[in-house]
Amino acid sequence: MKLPQNSLFAVLMRARWWVSALVAMGVFALTRLVLPEGFALFATLPFIVITVAVAWREIRQPRGARLDAALAKLRAMSWEEFAAAVEAGFRRQGYTVRRAEGVADFELEKDGRVSLVCARRWKAARTGMEPLKELATASEKRGAEECMYVVAAELTEQARKFAEVKRVRLLEGAGLSALAKR
Repeated sequence: MKLPQNSLFAVLMRARWWVSALVAMGVFALTRLVLPEGFALFATLPFIVITVAVAWREIRQPRGARLDAALAKLRAMSWEEFAAAVEAGFRRQGYTVRRAEGVADFELEKDGRVSLVCARRWKAARTGMEPLKELATASEKRGAEECMYVVAAELTEQARKFAEVKRVRLLEGAGLSALAKR
């Protein structure tokens, strides 16, 4: 079962755990004004479940020294090893993955939606705006709904702003580590 992307539950699944905890407390307080305690707790149960699920996911994500070590391992891989790990990660998420030519390294398809992924410069020390511009242009030409840029190092502030404006999804840090996990 897939949640609509803008539903309350989907938004809470993408937010930090404490956001759903606050929503759960608010729902409980408001429901308690009208209904007995047991019913109020029952009405709050979905938000409690989301809080626990998101907290569990956050606990399992590497941070600090563990994240640095995981990213160092990724940067030490050859292109073929890294590409295979990323490809396997997207397959685990339910995508159909094809190697692409040109600016994009992978073409993903899921539920009829096409996404382009550029991963070849994943270990560049610092990435500027130019590769993101090329990816965004290629995505528009291809008619892809989404484009993703994989980076295991530093991205310039201009590149981050460009990615936000052009809706280029950045796969970095803990997200990249989780995707490429074997």
